[in-house]
Amino acid sequence: MADARPLYLGPRIKRLRRELGLTQAAMADDLAISPSYVALIERNQRPLTADLLLRLARSYKLDMSELAADERDDYAQRLSVMLKDPIFAEIDLTALEVADIATSFPGVAEAMLRLHGAYAREQQALAGLRESGTSDPAGDAVGEARRFIARAGNHFPALDARAEALADEIARAGGQADWLQKQGVRLRFLPDDVMMGALRRYDRHGEQLLIDDTLSPTARQWEVALHIAYTALRAEIAALVRGESFASATAAHLVRRALATYAAAAMLMPYDRFARTAWTRGHDIGALAGVFGVSFEQVAHRLTTLGRPGAQGVPFFFIRVDAAGNVSKRLDGAGFPFAAHGGGCPLWNLHQAFRSPGEVLTQWLELPDGQRFFSIVRTVSSGGGAHDRPSITRAVALACAAEHAPRLVYAQDQAVPPAPTPIGMTCRLCNRAECTARAEPPLGRDILPDDYRRVAAPFAFAES
Repeated sequence: MADARPLYLGPRIKRLRRELGLTQAAMADDLAISPSYVALIERNQRPLTADLLLRLARSYKLDMSELAADERDDYAQRLSVMLKDPIFAEIDLTALEVADIATSFPGVAEAMLRLHGAYAREQQALAGLRESGTSDPAGDAVGEARRFIARAGNHFPALDARAEALADEIARAGGQADWLQKQGVRLRFLPDDVMMGALRRYDRHGEQLLIDDTLSPTARQWEVALHIAYTALRAEIAALVRGESFASATAAHLVRRALATYAAAAMLMPYDRFARTAWTRGHDIGALAGVFGVSFEQVAHRLTTLGRPGAQGVPFFFIRVDAAGNVSKRLDGAGFPFAAHGGGCPLWNLHQAFRSPGEVLTQWLELPDGQRFFSIVRTVSSGGGAHDRPSITRAVALACAAEHAPRLVYAQDQAVPPAPTPIGMTCRLCNRAECTARAEPPLGRDILPDDYRRVAAPFAFAES
C-alpha cells in the first residue's frame, strides 16, 4: 500500500525560498497562495499537497521527485548515527523519540545535526594539528581549494577556450543584455530594498537576472559575467571537479566559485587579446583595467592565469590582505614562498599600502636565500555604493621574479634597480638576526640573555 503520510517539508521550502532570494509574499504570489499559508508550510503546520508540489516544480524549474523526497526518514537515520557519538553515551533516546523529533521538529533536527557536524570537524582538525604539528589540517576548506587551484597552475585551458568563444558571441549579439535576451533571460537593475541585500539574483521563475542598481558599471558587468559563467559554463566547471574528493561541501563550493570567477574573468579579458595587450602596455594594470572595463584587482588576478603553452605571460604571485594582515586571496606562482599561515614580513610595503590609498607602490625585494622579486602594491575597495552600505578596503600585491621586472612599465624607468629590501616569509622562518622589525624569534635559534647587553634588534641570538 502506498505511503499516504502527509508531506511536511517546511525547512526545505524555507531553504529553497532563501536560495532563490524570495520573500514569503513573493513565493506566495508565484504559487497563487497567501503569504500566511507559505509561513504555515515553512513552520510544518501545513503539509505540502501534490498540487503545490507541481506548482513549485513548474515555477522554479525543479526536479519534483527530488523535491518530494521525504526528509523525515533521512533525519531519523542521521540523528541515530549522530547519537552513537560517545559524547551522547549517557543519554538514553529511544528510536521512537528520535523518529518523533525528525517528524515533528525537523528544524530542531537540522540544528542538532549542524552543531554536531561543526563539533566533529573541529575535533578532526585538532587531531590533525596534534598529529602533524602544523596549523594546516586536512579539513581546511580554504586551503584545500587553494591547493586545487595551485595544482593546475591557476590555468584552465578548457575554461579559457569556452569563455573566449562566449566573449565573441556576446560581442556579436551587441553586449551582455542582448545576449541574455537571446537566451530568454531579461536583465534588470533594481534597488537594494527589492534585492534584499543580494548583489545578483537569478529569478528562475520569471527568467530574469536581477542586479543591484547601486553597483558601478564595472561591478555590474562582472556580476553578469559571473551569472553567465555559472550557467553557460556549468558543464565545463563540472568536468574540472568531476572525480575530485573534497573533504567537505564547503571546499567543493569554494572550488566551484574559484572556477566561475576564473571563467568570468576569461570572458571579460579573453586570453589572446588580454595577453597581447598586457605585453604591449607593459603590464600597466590601470591601463588594462580601462581597456577591458574591469577593476584593478580583476586585472591583477587575470595576470596570474596566463599559462598557455607558447603564449605564457609573466609568472606572477598574487595576494590580497586586509588592514589586519588577514589573507583573503592568494594565488601561488612566480616561486614566491609566502607563508601559508602567520603574519607576513612587515618590511614588505604591502602592509603600508593602507597609508596611501589608491596609489601604486613598487618595491624590490630580496629573500634570505638571495632570490629577488619585484612587487606592485595598491589598495582596492569593495562594497559601498549607498549611504548605509560599508566599504571595505584591502591591499593587493603582484610579485614576479626580478628578471621579469624589465617587462613591466613600473620598473622600466629604473635603469639601475635600487638596493632591494631584505624581507622574509615570516618571522618564525627568517634568520635575519639584525632585523629590527622582528616580532618573534625564528625556529631553532636560542635567544641570548640581555641582562648586561641590549642590541637594537628585539632579540640577540646564539651563534649556533
